[in-house]
Amino acid sequence: MDFYHLPLSAPCQSIRLLAKALGLHLNLKEVDLLKGEHLKPEFLKINPQHTVPTLVDNDFVLWESRAILTYLCEKYGKNDGLYPKDPKKRAVVNQRLYFDMGTLYQRFSQAFYPVMMEGKELNPELVVKLEEALEFLESFLDKTPFAAGDKLTVADFSLLTSITTIDVTAGHDLSKYANIQRWYSQLKESVVGHQEICVEGAIQFRDSFNPINK
Repeated sequence: MDFYHLPLSAPCQSIRLLAKALGLHLNLKEVDLLKGEHLKPEFLKINPQHTVPTLVDNDFVLWESRAILTYLCEKYGKNDGLYPKDPKKRAVVNQRLYFDMGTLYQRFSQAFYPVMMEGKELNPELVVKLEEALEFLESFLDKTPFAAGDKLTVADFSLLTSITTIDVTAGHDLSKYANIQRWYSQLKESVVGHQEICVEGAIQFRDSFNPINK
């Protein structure tokens, strides 16, 4: 499988974590968005929306990281442990994936992208919105040890890459979130590839743009 990605991207990192968990080999093809490589004709033929991550599995092409996560589980998972078949359990996993995309990571990007990429001042109101999203995640983890239940799922992979980026790239203080800290510490130790994929990618993200002055 060809996997078009950017190492510093949290959504791209989540697919690489899952591939390790499933024992899948990805043919990594880096696409440098900063150099406009995603706009080249050869990539536009693959993905007219010109986004990463993009997966090419033989004649099947898919983008959007959360869609790729669930596809890989359904096609290549040896069981349904990471993406349960039970409708209610699966619905919770999906909700957490959508929460990561539409709330947590979105609020991180709204608060910190303008600072990092445009050199703007950090907007305190946007930081408050990010804090609210972190409080939501804190409440999820108050009820269950993992993001979507009693066991590790693809929702944890997606949220782990976001939290690592918020922590390492933005240097955002997570100390007041006891449940997030407990979950984060556990996954940093147990998820194969976290250091090399997530932490090193987050450091690269941090060092590629303007420093965040708080």
